[in-house]
Amino acid sequence: MRQAQAMHNWQADQKGGSGPQNQKPQYVSAFRVLLRYLKPHRWAFLGVLGCTLIAILSDLLQPYLMKIAIDDNLMAGKNNYKSLLLICGIYLALSLSSFVFAYLQNNLLQHVGQSIVSRIRKQLFGHILKQSMRYFDRMSSGSLITHVSSDTESLNQFFSQVLLSLFRDGLTLVFIIVLMFHLDSTLALYCLILLPIITVIAIAFRSFMRATYQLARTRLSRMVAFVAENLSGMNLVQVFHQQKEQEKQFNERNGLYFKANVREIRTNVVFTRSFDILSNLSIAFVTWVGGKAVLGQQLEFGVLYAFITYIRQFFQPINTITQQWNTLQSATVAVTRIWNVFESKPDVVDREQAAGQRELKMEQVKGRIDFNHVGFAYEEGSPIIRGVDLHLKPGELLGVVGTTGAGKSSLISLLCRFYDVQEGTISIDGVDIRSIPQSELHRIIGLVQQEPYLYSGTIIDNIRMFDDSICREEVISACAFVGADTIIGRLPDGYDTLLSERGSGLSAGERQLISFARIIVFKPKILILDEASANLDSQTEQLIQRALQVVSQNRTTIVIAHRLSTIMQADRIIVMSKGEIVEQGNHEQLLMKGGHYRMLYEHSQGHVAV
Repeated sequence: MRQAQAMHNWQADQKGGSGPQNQKPQYVSAFRVLLRYLKPHRWAFLGVLGCTLIAILSDLLQPYLMKIAIDDNLMAGKNNYKSLLLICGIYLALSLSSFVFAYLQNNLLQHVGQSIVSRIRKQLFGHILKQSMRYFDRMSSGSLITHVSSDTESLNQFFSQVLLSLFRDGLTLVFIIVLMFHLDSTLALYCLILLPIITVIAIAFRSFMRATYQLARTRLSRMVAFVAENLSGMNLVQVFHQQKEQEKQFNERNGLYFKANVREIRTNVVFTRSFDILSNLSIAFVTWVGGKAVLGQQLEFGVLYAFITYIRQFFQPINTITQQWNTLQSATVAVTRIWNVFESKPDVVDREQAAGQRELKMEQVKGRIDFNHVGFAYEEGSPIIRGVDLHLKPGELLGVVGTTGAGKSSLISLLCRFYDVQEGTISIDGVDIRSIPQSELHRIIGLVQQEPYLYSGTIIDNIRMFDDSICREEVISACAFVGADTIIGRLPDGYDTLLSERGSGLSAGERQLISFARIIVFKPKILILDEASANLDSQTEQLIQRALQVVSQNRTTIVIAHRLSTIMQADRIIVMSKGEIVEQGNHEQLLMKGGHYRMLYEHSQGHVAV
């Protein structure tokens, strides 16, 4: 889909409608979308514009004031100290005015810019949270982190630097030209000869600066990606003694980035110094032409002084505007990336409630689950689930076993509606899960995964997922229920012990028990354990087994297990192979059949290989 259309569609979504699909130039579309964010802040932005005008005029009137002092007082031979004192007072007032309004202008613009960037960052993160699992399958977490952090920061620089430069420096140039023509039109025309020269230099350097900027950023991204990759796989680096080799590769990437960075800096220095040389030549030219006019009494000395001052000020905004090109490039690329994220739509969405359709309320759920001829594939032509027909009674404990890639976890992902079925239906108590709002469905179904995720925060907050409506007593009761209270009691601060990301410092079994207590707190009607005991030691697994026997009472429970001991007491066990249910029954019945389950069981006992 075209980028301009992506931007337009996202804006339409924010307003609740859609519009014509017209393709626009990238820069125009990017700026048009960004400028729409200014509408809620238009009064603050008008304040910025007003403060900018006053600050610029306060700066530019100072040389003109000196011209009056020189020509109307000093050169005229007047000894009117009162008028000189008045001019000094006005000059001081203009200096203070410039300081005050420049301060207000910067603060107002920063407030507007930060508010807009904060809003975009909030919408971006919220949009990412709404995406389906398929989106995260194809998007790396590093890219999404870059969008939320680096790309939004580039937008921040656009509002705080580029916009300020465009208004302040652009208006400064206009006012300088107007004042120069007011002082002496002939000398002003001589000065305007500089504009084509400045334009040629800017155009010549622009493409070269863009190339050096992009090269430096590309090499920086590669270096950062290399570091992130090595940090993630540090155990492998050390186990295979690859430190020297990885250090060598890092030094190569670091060297390439160093060269690109030096090249970028050298280009900026040459460009800046070119403007400085041109500025000095211009001052020399104006001094020569104006000096001849002053000596010939065709020009007042105060006018020449003001002209020289304005020429010095003339190059500063041009230089500043041109130097913002890299920031402008970065902001434009950032807008493109961000709106590519906004363009993405979740594959799994809530359906609108049809008239007369039965609603499924949390308190009404019995726990009957029906897989009706379900088929699913992550990629077209490679089915993972093939015509699965499975029916669970309320309160049934179902064990699911099978070799890796048999489709066990995919079946659970479909029940949790991380993905939508492509064939058949899945229903709870006779209601198609696609008709149940996802927020409601995920309260009905509790999932404990093989690798539990814990957040930075206290143990109690991790268990209740930062939901203050769940009281402390409920959390403690849930931990006691699953046998985690003994482990937590040994920690320095008990339930108030702070955990780092992913719960480092706790064993796999301890993290799993905390994750299990989290599920108990939210009281789901259907419980799923996705190989939740795979990483547990025997003692901790026994704790889980005891808790599971109590928790599964009057609750439909599905347990995916590698360890058959976890599900030997299940009401029913299904064996999956290549996306199909090949056997089902209880433990004794499946052993008597002498099929896949018996092979898995004997393999778990160390007798034969599967």
